[in-house]
Amino acid sequence: MKTTTAIPTELKVLMNHIYELNKGVRQMVLFTCNKKYGQQAIERLESQGIPYVLQPAGQQNLNMYFGRRECLDAIRLIVTRPLNQLTPEEDFILGAMLGYDICAQCERYCKRKQSKCECNGKCDGKCIKRN
Repeated sequence: MKTTTAIPTELKVLMNHIYELNKGVRQMVLFTCNKKYGQQAIERLESQGIPYVLQPAGQQNLNMYFGRRECLDAIRLIVTRPLNQLTPEEDFILGAMLGYDICAQCERYCKRKQSKCECNGKCDGKCIKRN
């Protein structure tokens, strides 16, 4: 009898991201996993010569950015704090770099900017003095 070990779903997702990166579908990936799989993920990336940047994501998780060096150089400058603390502009750039739908990113950006209008939300979204 042959014994096989099950590959955790998170690592299967990582392998799919690596496949897409190698095929040119993506230039950069943001992969979030439980810290317990972090070392395995790092070993997989290093074995394939894929550069990466790590960022803690709460108590249990780890954000792993990997892909083209040019993209990772920008990530090191942009993502200097937790993702929920990024400015609307930084959030927009990150989403665009990750290949997210650009129209959805524009909508997200506008909503985030409008929520910071000078009227503190009293304008019902009709404030003309918004940034």
